[in-house]
Amino acid sequence: MNWSLERYSGLKSRHTCPACGRKRCFTLYVNEDGETLNPSVGRCDHESACGYHYTPAQFFQDHPEASDNWRNNFMSTPIKVPHQKPAPKPLCFIPSDLVTRSVNTKYQSDFTRFLASLLGPNNTQRIVNEYRLGVTKSADVIFFQIDIHGRCRTGKVMKYDPNTGHRIKDEAVGGRITWVHSLMKRSGALKAGWELTQCLFGEHLLSKCPGRTVALVESEKTAVICSALMPEYVWLATGGKSQLGDKLNVLQQRTVIAFPDVDGYELWKQKASELTSLRITVSDYLETTATPEEREAHIDIADRLIAQIRDGSLVPPADCPTPSPSSSHYGTPLENPDFLQIAPYISPEYQGVVALLMDDLGLVPVDIQPLSHD
Repeated sequence: MNWSLERYSGLKSRHTCPACGRKRCFTLYVNEDGETLNPSVGRCDHESACGYHYTPAQFFQDHPEASDNWRNNFMSTPIKVPHQKPAPKPLCFIPSDLVTRSVNTKYQSDFTRFLASLLGPNNTQRIVNEYRLGVTKSADVIFFQIDIHGRCRTGKVMKYDPNTGHRIKDEAVGGRITWVHSLMKRSGALKAGWELTQCLFGEHLLSKCPGRTVALVESEKTAVICSALMPEYVWLATGGKSQLGDKLNVLQQRTVIAFPDVDGYELWKQKASELTSLRITVSDYLETTATPEEREAHIDIADRLIAQIRDGSLVPPADCPTPSPSSSHYGTPLENPDFLQIAPYISPEYQGVVALLMDDLGLVPVDIQPLSHD
């Protein structure tokens, strides 16, 4: 008998997880007739926070007596499966000064050179500042993952061809994709026990655009290009086709439109139907308009827009000069000199919130003194 996870058909098809106790996040296994095996046999949607997944094969292995009598004896009686919900792990961060040193519009990465040829140097400079795009000594781009509170989780270091804008995938080229936290671990710059918890690329922009609709794409490159061509959305990237999981929880109060790559529509449609706590719509724009050649090339929405700019059917935004920075100019609230005076005295998980408050309200520290222990 074949078993598969139940397809989403509304809230009635999602149940309470027997492990973490959350409602409407548990998918049961069903057979060809739509019959369930047992209330304990299924998968929790919260892969990172819970991770519960009990398959029919595991069930029958644990209960061989159920093979012939599962209908009579096991459909309605939950089986207690030992499972302990993992304790929440403390979030670890990359020092904010590393981001500040890496984001420098005076030095172009090969990726930003391509952006400048497509959108102009001034638009590119704005994108670099907005998304906090870093650059390495070898001209690779760093896509920093900065969360909604302004805390850097890590950075993805990638190599691009400055002429085509394509990611370099040549096996002969070393270090094609690297992570900032991995490099820092190897050099001993991060303490023992440091663990990665990723967030969406561009997530820090959510606090700056509280009412704007979110556009979700797979790659960081796509997000930054589309942000210049369709600025009515806040463009965020998952970082991978299968990365529609717990990192999307930050979008629960937002209206979200997902733009999958041309080969990812069905997967994202299915995943979106399982994310019942989100208001997310999956665009079928590429699914319904892609040519056979575009499908063969596995294009995404940015590839379509770039092609339209190249053939003249789409005009990029005017490359207006960026205002000259004043002596008090800083890139983000975390770089505000007034905030940096008090940053050492603030716990890392609250630094982003305090920096935003100081920036929004124009607050400045009046006096800084150590606490007395008398």
